[in-house]
Amino acid sequence: MAKVQGCCVSDAPARQLSLRGVRNLRTPSAGTSSGIVVNQEMADCSVEGSMRPGSEKKFCLPNGLFSSWCNSGVMSLLRPLLLDVVPTIQQTAALALGRLANYNDDLAEAVVKGDILPQLVCSLSEQNRFYKKAAAFVLRAVGKHSPQLAQAIVHCGALEMLVICLEDFDPGVKEAASWALGYIARHNSELSQAVVDAGAVPLLVLCIQEPEIALKRIAASTLSDISKHSPELAQTVVDAGAIAHLAQMILNPDAKLKRQVLSALSQIAKHSVDLAELVVEAEIFPVVLTCLKDSDEYVKKNGATLIREIAKHTPELSQLIVNAGGVAAVIDCIGSCRGTVRLPGIMMLGYVAAHSENLSMAVIVSKGIPPLCACLIEEPEDHIKAAAAWALGQVGRHTPEHARAVAVANVLPTLLAMYMDTRSSEDLQMKTKKALKNILQKCTYLPALEPLLHDAPPNIMKHIVGQFSKVLPHDSKARRLFVTTGGLKKVQEIKAEPGSLLQEYINTINNCYPEEIVRYYSPGYSEILLERVENYHPVL
Repeated sequence: MAKVQGCCVSDAPARQLSLRGVRNLRTPSAGTSSGIVVNQEMADCSVEGSMRPGSEKKFCLPNGLFSSWCNSGVMSLLRPLLLDVVPTIQQTAALALGRLANYNDDLAEAVVKGDILPQLVCSLSEQNRFYKKAAAFVLRAVGKHSPQLAQAIVHCGALEMLVICLEDFDPGVKEAASWALGYIARHNSELSQAVVDAGAVPLLVLCIQEPEIALKRIAASTLSDISKHSPELAQTVVDAGAIAHLAQMILNPDAKLKRQVLSALSQIAKHSVDLAELVVEAEIFPVVLTCLKDSDEYVKKNGATLIREIAKHTPELSQLIVNAGGVAAVIDCIGSCRGTVRLPGIMMLGYVAAHSENLSMAVIVSKGIPPLCACLIEEPEDHIKAAAAWALGQVGRHTPEHARAVAVANVLPTLLAMYMDTRSSEDLQMKTKKALKNILQKCTYLPALEPLLHDAPPNIMKHIVGQFSKVLPHDSKARRLFVTTGGLKKVQEIKAEPGSLLQEYINTINNCYPEEIVRYYSPGYSEILLERVENYHPVL
């Protein structure tokens, strides 16, 4: 009886049944013990293909034992089956390898060490479309785990074969190849450059023009993964004509495609002013603003991210977004969603406000401060709170008018409380401190500052007292109110280092009042008065 790679040809049904066990590897349900469920037949199958027929009974192996079992036995069983004379066995063996490699990086590394990749790559150009898809799945499953495993795929010459698959007639083969290339390119710029050097980008741009939605999605995702690493890689994608085709798909009804399209445009626009301008020139405004009202939260998030990446570069680009109604649309988006979906919109408002007084005022006029304050209070995640604090600081840092607009929203006590809260992350404390400093240095609206006198630490107190020292000498009504509300009394209680800036500010405030008023509100003055009363001898 003829044998091929240690397997009997007549045993093809047995090999197919045994492969079904590995192909159907799955994690157990919640009701089973921790492990992986495999068919009993796989345990009974030897390399010669002999198998003891039996029932479909299944059993579980613990995760650690499963890895050892697979590394020591299954790879050597599956490798010769890739060269089996029966095409379905070849395909099923490749699919089984892919699912093993997809499970964790140890099994993926076992596939690499078993010299399976060169065998797959050699077969890619010769086999049918089903095998090509299965082989591309193995390459994707191996490459997704780490840059080192992705580099192993590059070393075995897989990129060239995957690029050839991008020209295949079957859209499923193109999709599988594009997916594998994306998982390789996403790790770092070197691997992404290798994908570019293999000639993948022009073919990926052709793929996004194909009618199949699934192929469009994966090709757009891969272009995004290539573009994200450096301006040079993004420029390569631009030079292939990707922007125009991506921009045309912003209004596609498929939400998953819109996610990838918006992501790809974001990754291109983020690198430089020139690239951002090229994206804008594709006439994405005001079309992209409709994505901020999409029912899919990821479409909203990616749409806001694209606007953010454009706005951050220059005042001119931010002004273009304002003129298109982008600030108001982002503010509405922030108010209608929760969690990380808000984050790019929050940052976009901060970038716009940071550029100039006029742009910051556009955020204020569009009623952007209340949603930012809501994010600061409502969101449980510190990094979102930190972004909101930073954005508020950018809005309020320009002039007293800007600072007042933030202060009247009663957000300063919240910022101070978060800065002083020991449970706040280091980044949140840093962002709230910077925001407070930015706003306080411009704020002349004293009623918003006075509550902070009672709780602020010395490093914040000097900015608060400093603002009082600037306003009180020139405003008699403010001086009177400062006394009646207890502000002057609180200033006298502050213990400042002699000769410090804080002490200078206190002296400036005290000089705004008669000496007896300052003494009256100084700590211990009541005891002095009582002592004088006790020592006073009335003249009868």
